Amino acid sequence: MSRFAIRSITSGLAGLLLCLSFASFAAAQSQPPPEQLIGTWTLLVVDNVLPDGSRVPLYGPNPQGILFFDKSGHYGLQILRAARPKFAANDKSKGTPEEYQAAVQGSNSHFGTYTVDETSHTIVFHIEHASFPNWEGTEQKRTFTLAGDELTYSVPTPTTGGTATGEVRWKRLY
Repeated sequence: MSRFAIRSITSGLAGLLLCLSFASFAAAQSQPPPEQLIGTWTLLVVDNVLPDGSRVPLYGPNPQGILFFDKSGHYGLQILRAARPKFAANDKSKGTPEEYQAAVQGSNSHFGTYTVDETSHTIVFHIEHASFPNWEGTEQKRTFTLAGDELTYSVPTPTTGGTATGEVRWKRLY
């Protein structure tokens, strides 16, 4: 093979590698939503928004929660009312009806896998298990927005039923 042919091939490969490097850099700079969602999030707001625009804080004024999205498409979510009463018997199996009610109504959790539709800006939670059993084995679609380190999504059919729409806002931790 001539020197000219070797230089041409080498130059062509170098150009191709340069183009691939720029493409890779550009892709890293404008990550698709699935990559932007990966990480740990802390809860800011979880409200029902009523048809008249008024808001009902479902888990009190200072709800606590955490949401994880991983690279393999799994997620976990926990939401808790900040001030839940303790069980007087100090035994989970010996609660009163009121203690059980407060525990159930003061918490929401589910886990499974998720997918993201970049075009419609929706997250679909494929729920494997949930503290609200009616959601187990279902797919829950959430329209979302990302603004800086805040993720907000809507819940068209919240666990409370009725005509409200849920709004949940998270802040990125990691």
